[in-house]
Amino acid sequence: MKKREENTQEMNESSKVGDNPAGMEGEALFGGAANGPEEVRQKAQDCTEGGINNNSAGTEVKNGAETTVSEEAAEARDSAEKPLTTEEKIAELEAKLAEASDNYLRKAADFENFRKRMNQEKSNAIEYANQTLLLDLASVIDDFERAIKSAETLKETANGDKDKITAAYNSLYEGISLIEKNLLSQLENKWGLKRFDSAGEPFDPNRHEAIMMEKSAELEEPVVAEEFVKGYLLKERVIRPAKVKVVMPEK
Repeated sequence: MKKREENTQEMNESSKVGDNPAGMEGEALFGGAANGPEEVRQKAQDCTEGGINNNSAGTEVKNGAETTVSEEAAEARDSAEKPLTTEEKIAELEAKLAEASDNYLRKAADFENFRKRMNQEKSNAIEYANQTLLLDLASVIDDFERAIKSAETLKETANGDKDKITAAYNSLYEGISLIEKNLLSQLENKWGLKRFDSAGEPFDPNRHEAIMMEKSAELEEPVVAEEFVKGYLLKERVIRPAKVKVVMPEK
């Protein structure tokens, strides 16, 4: 009877041990059957919090870098907004003054070169303004030379013959008259220079210069009696008055 009770007690203890699936090892692993599941959850929570803490640490590093950049930008802005000292202001003004002075000297030099170039061009324009007119006059001189040579040739071949001499004179006269006519036509049509006649015209002090004068009872107003030197107009402006003899009324 006593032996049976001992066997029954051993079986109960064995069943208690079997109720713990991990046995002693499980108890060693989880730190006891009674507190095992709670500690497992706590460790899992610790691991999760550790990951969060690690992520937080990374974010803090990134935020720290951004904060550093923001601080540097703020410092640069503060330094830019920081008022300059008196020495710095003087140095800045001296640099601006030097730059302005250099620009002024450059502009002055450019203007001086421009003025010299304009004066040179103006001088050249004045000196060579009559170039075309002079070329026209040169052609007239050529005509005079040809007329003179023609008259000399006729005179040499005349051998004292009056008829031939007269023919040479007439040829020279006709040649000179033709040259004069061509020259006046060219000056009037191309240059606006026109010669005007004064003999028999009423005296006009704007167009005539009286170098001789006489009185007449037959006239009621001054009249040009004789023309000594012809006058010229340049595009309706009198550039040379005619030299004339004027007849004045007695009254």
